Amino acid sequence: MRRLTGGWTSTMLGLTGHDGEQAVLRLMTKEPWRRHAAGLLSREAAVQQQLQRSSIPVPRSIALDLSGETAGAPAHLMSWLPGRLCLTSAADGILEAMAQVLVGIHQFAPGRNRPRQYQSWAAPGKRVMPPWAKRHQLWHQAFELLEQPVPAYAGTFLHRDFHLGNLLWSQGRISGVVDWVETSWGPAILDVAHAATYLAMLHGVEAGARFTNEYRRRADSRHEEDEFRYWNVMDIAGYLPDPAKVVQPWRDSGLDINDDLARSRLEQRLEYVLRTH
Repeated sequence: MRRLTGGWTSTMLGLTGHDGEQAVLRLMTKEPWRRHAAGLLSREAAVQQQLQRSSIPVPRSIALDLSGETAGAPAHLMSWLPGRLCLTSAADGILEAMAQVLVGIHQFAPGRNRPRQYQSWAAPGKRVMPPWAKRHQLWHQAFELLEQPVPAYAGTFLHRDFHLGNLLWSQGRISGVVDWVETSWGPAILDVAHAATYLAMLHGVEAGARFTNEYRRRADSRHEEDEFRYWNVMDIAGYLPDPAKVVQPWRDSGLDINDDLARSRLEQRLEYVLRTH
């Protein structure tokens, strides 16, 4: 058994059996996710089973322990996939591969077994000026935008937490897409926005913009600019009150990104979304 790095909602363990077979065990040890573990883990297992008939490289669900009676905490055992995280680069090839895989996810047709409707991660309680903010007017503008009615959209199969931290790479290709507990049905741009915001905090605003362009080129995506702005702002506000919560796994992976840099880049991303689109 070995502890896997990179996650912050669960404890992830790599297991090797006596016969040499490898597997991954997700333990829901952290709140508030542990409180909702039964729904989250059941969803992940069901989605992985659905996606076995697709070309998307996903783990295979092996077993569930929703009560935690056997594993000590609610748990999901799944197959091991080859590859490593690649957080240190936003090269063109990486962004192109990400965009291509995300288009494939959005094209998946679940039939009658659609996942749950998406949930906003920018609930009204989060729309409070963060103490680290430098550009207060930007945040006021963002909160006002989110008070507007939700734009109409065509529903799509969403990963809902698609970003570099949930992608495995092997020989220059994506060998695994992991972490399907938040899979939802909603606007495709929500997945694009989440990946772009994550990239912006990791590598700067320009990286997020390049990824968005790569996706839109492949998906032939033509969103009204007000609609595009709304979903991107929703994603950015979802990181409040502090994006520092996602930074430690980056440092664990060897990146030199402190909390203040992530906060600054999130604010720069907000400015880009509000001003450019």
